[in-house]
Amino acid sequence: MAELNTLTIAEARDALRKGDVTSLELTEACLTQIEGAGALNAFVHHTPDLAREQARAADLRIKAGDAPSMCGIPLGIKDLFCTKGIPSQAASRILEGFKPEYESTVTQNLFDAGSVMLGKLNMDEFAMGSSNETSVYGDVINPWRRGNDDTALTPGGSSGGSASAVAADLCLAATGTDTGGSIRQPAAFVGITGIKPTYGRVSRWGVVAFASSLDQAGPMTKSVRDAAIMLGAMSSHDPKDSTSADIPVPDFEAALTGDVRGKVIGIPKEYRMDGMPQEIEKLWQDGTAMLKEAGAEIRDISLPHTKYALPAYYVIAPAEASSNLARYDGVRYGLRAKLDHGDGITEMYEKTRAQGFGPEVQRRVMIGTYVLSAGFYDAYYNRARKVRALIKRDFEQAFAAGVDAILTPATPSAAFGLGEMAEADPVQMYLNDVFTVTVNLAGLPGIAVPSGLDKKGLPLGLQLIGRPWEEGDLLNTAYALETAAGFVAKPGKWW
Repeated sequence: MAELNTLTIAEARDALRKGDVTSLELTEACLTQIEGAGALNAFVHHTPDLAREQARAADLRIKAGDAPSMCGIPLGIKDLFCTKGIPSQAASRILEGFKPEYESTVTQNLFDAGSVMLGKLNMDEFAMGSSNETSVYGDVINPWRRGNDDTALTPGGSSGGSASAVAADLCLAATGTDTGGSIRQPAAFVGITGIKPTYGRVSRWGVVAFASSLDQAGPMTKSVRDAAIMLGAMSSHDPKDSTSADIPVPDFEAALTGDVRGKVIGIPKEYRMDGMPQEIEKLWQDGTAMLKEAGAEIRDISLPHTKYALPAYYVIAPAEASSNLARYDGVRYGLRAKLDHGDGITEMYEKTRAQGFGPEVQRRVMIGTYVLSAGFYDAYYNRARKVRALIKRDFEQAFAAGVDAILTPATPSAAFGLGEMAEADPVQMYLNDVFTVTVNLAGLPGIAVPSGLDKKGLPLGLQLIGRPWEEGDLLNTAYALETAAGFVAKPGKWW
């Protein structure tokens, strides 16, 4: 058997059920790997005692024959999920010392299924970023390297800690969240699978909010099958979340037949951007050919309002962030700035937020406050909402015309070096979301599948976009693409 921490969820589940391995052994293997991977800066809050306790309980459950698929599986949890009695900072100084008195619905669902929490994972502050360089904990490092070049690369963001941890086999899988691509972009950068489910499929309760109409949690895993298994455990109707859908959760793994004969795959012409690297274009063409060879029908389609998606997103998301982050004021929990003699409540608010929020969060809060202001609400926010409706309609029309899934690139490039996107020009960073934000604006499911390597040996991913609530069908198409692509490369261990 391979080293235990390198197993997939499916492999570990089968080994656990056969009695070939215990959850405690799996957990110890991951904890050992985590201890030697400090250079990646992926885990920021370690919970080894809790992990061992949960693993022992999982072993008893497996022995008793009460073992869901996720029972005994060691996971990393993104720092955006509230975990009872364990620091949950959203990678921000303003939540320093915050230990929730409650469990997020997602982590509770995973724990109810017998999963093991190894610790909390690094991320961009309040999930605002595409490179994991905005975290109060410091940068996360991608375990991949460009050939013999030692330049530290980004793992993507905001779920960069989750991506790095899974790619480096520090855990068998991890939770992520996706507001504009924050599961799919980092998954593509490190050569793993990441799915953003339909908005409302997975509860947002207990997940620190960035942009409430866009945020959605999902799994980041080593394979499509693992994504199907973990998504099933994470999903549920939740009365505590008013946007949670009261619909059955199907057996996503059972949908993985790999048969896509007769399926119609749309290729949107608007995703052919000016200046797109030839490697990304070729990857897209190769993926199209793979699905066609598997029996799918390829159809050129148009999503005409795609070109407005990025500017609309960067009006709507900051506007919602401005509203959500207004609750951090130094009064009830988290950081409270030291006040000077004579300072009042206004100074407390100002100093706490100035010291507690990093530059990127401050930038987005200011943008959001501006577009929501009385003089600009109609000019910016209402106009962006109208554009969002048009983007959603584009997808609805494509699906109504018989398209089953849409194939696009996941990112405009492979992973780039830390610091290579100048902080003085955040627009360059925002362009990393160009292929992914439409999915969030329309509330659709989307999945990134590792599909090849660039000329420097870095992973590249393709994105599949599916019909709402049809994650099973989307996962099956992704499974067919994964099988055809045969991506098996792993980062060489240097850390």
